[in-house]
Amino acid sequence: MKGVVVLLILSLCLTLSGAQGEGDQAGTSLSYCVPDTCSFIRELAVLKEKLGTMDQKLVAVETRLQASVSQVDELKSTNKAQEEELKTLKKDIAAGQPKVAFSAALRTSGSGNIGPFTTDIPLQYKRVFSNFGSGYNPATGVFTAMVKGVYYFRYTMFYSGNANAVVSLRKNSQMLVSSWDVGSGPAQDFASNAAVVELEVGDSVYAQLSANREVFEDGGNYNTFSGFLLFPM
Repeated sequence: MKGVVVLLILSLCLTLSGAQGEGDQAGTSLSYCVPDTCSFIRELAVLKEKLGTMDQKLVAVETRLQASVSQVDELKSTNKAQEEELKTLKKDIAAGQPKVAFSAALRTSGSGNIGPFTTDIPLQYKRVFSNFGSGYNPATGVFTAMVKGVYYFRYTMFYSGNANAVVSLRKNSQMLVSSWDVGSGPAQDFASNAAVVELEVGDSVYAQLSANREVFEDGGNYNTFSGFLLFPM
């Protein structure tokens, strides 16, 4: 296409040049106009080429601009999501959601059986690993809820010797779950149980050793009692 344009321009220039010769013979003023016209046509051809190059550059700029707009929109969306998360976090902090969790084992030192006793008793887990919120009392073995909510509790039970162990998880003296193993002859065994329970402020939860039963403990910390607040209500 460009070759055709060039040929047309050359043809026009030759034609105009011929006209110039005739004009000179006729004594007209075309000798002053025709060279300017050919120069103007050549400048138009150059300008057209430059315009084509500029058009390509504009297309490239438009493409980059569209990509930038997409990136800006994506950043706006990300910032909006982060702002929402920050608002939620601020609400949680402002609400002051309580942190309640504890974990403990039976002995701080030594080894041997605990029990049997003539009555049912709460096991006193004296080796405290954690006690966030101070709800657990190692002197009594009882956890007392200071926050109304839903809690998770778990205990483990181990005995060594004659199979004679029965332990249950209790809420305000009401049995929730239990573990037991009784039989004849020496043996070693392990059991555990757990429950999720709703508590009011002042409710108590503990692991109870049944009357005339026993568990064994040493530095291995086989018997444990743990619990934590899942969510307040």
